[in-house]
Amino acid sequence: MKRILLVTSLCLLASISFAQKKAVKDAKNAMKGNVAEARELIKPALTDPETAEDQETWKLAGDIEFKAFDDERTLEMQKEITGKGGNEEAMYVGLYNMYGPYVKADELGERPDEKGKIKNKVRKDIVKNMRDGHRFYINGGVFYNDKQDFKRAADFFERYWELPTLPMFADSQADFNLQDTTYQTIKYYAVISSIQSKDHPRSIKLLKKIISEPYIQNSTYKESDVYELLASEYQQIEDSAAYVAALRQGAEKFPKNKYFTPNLINEFIRGGKTDEAIAYLDQAIANDPTNTCDLMSVKASLYAEQKEYDKAAPAYTTALSSDANCERALEGLGVLYVLQAQDIKEKAGQTTNRREQAELDKTTTDLYTKALPYLEKYLDILKARNADSLEMKPALMKLQNVYYNLSLLNIDKSKELDAIDKELNAL
Repeated sequence: MKRILLVTSLCLLASISFAQKKAVKDAKNAMKGNVAEARELIKPALTDPETAEDQETWKLAGDIEFKAFDDERTLEMQKEITGKGGNEEAMYVGLYNMYGPYVKADELGERPDEKGKIKNKVRKDIVKNMRDGHRFYINGGVFYNDKQDFKRAADFFERYWELPTLPMFADSQADFNLQDTTYQTIKYYAVISSIQSKDHPRSIKLLKKIISEPYIQNSTYKESDVYELLASEYQQIEDSAAYVAALRQGAEKFPKNKYFTPNLINEFIRGGKTDEAIAYLDQAIANDPTNTCDLMSVKASLYAEQKEYDKAAPAYTTALSSDANCERALEGLGVLYVLQAQDIKEKAGQTTNRREQAELDKTTTDLYTKALPYLEKYLDILKARNADSLEMKPALMKLQNVYYNLSLLNIDKSKELDAIDKELNAL
């Protein structure tokens, strides 16, 4: 009885194995005339243990998809003659679907046999078809990008990017020009499409990949762009530690870039790390003296916030030495004198000693007077570049404050006050 059961089991296993091998054979035959049928017939063989580890099974699965691609491509190429093209989406579906099975078949073909030898019988044909389809991954990416299916577009652009680096091309990678600007552009398109699809983990992975590869000069993107995008992606997912690390990396690699340093300093300031922000500002100014206007103005404002006026004023002056029209420094230094004047004015209001009050009023007057040329020049620059009301109104109000307080201190600024009032009412 046991022997009968054993024989029955062996026969059953043999029939299952035969069935899957027959499915492979049937799929191969069907491929010639009906790709859709061939796809269905090969599916069970891709998961059955008897055939799933056979390189020929996976090669056939790839061949079926390549044929789907090639059939439609041929119709598209004959479009001008026949007047009827192929199914463009079906063409790209086949192109995309062939990739995975071909990679799997090649991997299986690279496994040593029982004698330790590698006999990859499928590689030559696979390499030919993969190379043939390579450039069409660009077209597929553009096709889906036009449909605003950005995830699918990224899929195609990424495959164009990674195909030449597959192990199957190790001996023939020279067939691909990886220094070509088109190749660099498509790498970037893969990243941008992924970002547009709002797939942050994938975007970060692709950005890290592009950063890890040598940068080749091209007209589509600068090397610093991908570092900016990486920092932005970390910001999107609210990973503050990774965001700051990316900003640091970018600031060190591109010291003259206007994105990394200001944002890094803002993070320090937001985190209450004023000393660290100031130290980094000094380093950033040394790295990029042409940016002294903005960076030194930020440094001065940090001192001003801490009421370290004796340090803030020289910092603003240094900024103006580098650029006499530095808007941030003109406004900042004017406001710095106003803040000091207000502190002295408050002190004067608390004393009952007339002599002391007179001395304090004189100091207050001097400080407001010092503020005027900076705030007036700042306003003139805003007018010259036709600044909008969001910038003009605060600048006018600062001057209005100074004119008003000087008038209270017996410095007649009534004419200037009237002019400011008219300008404010006109906004």
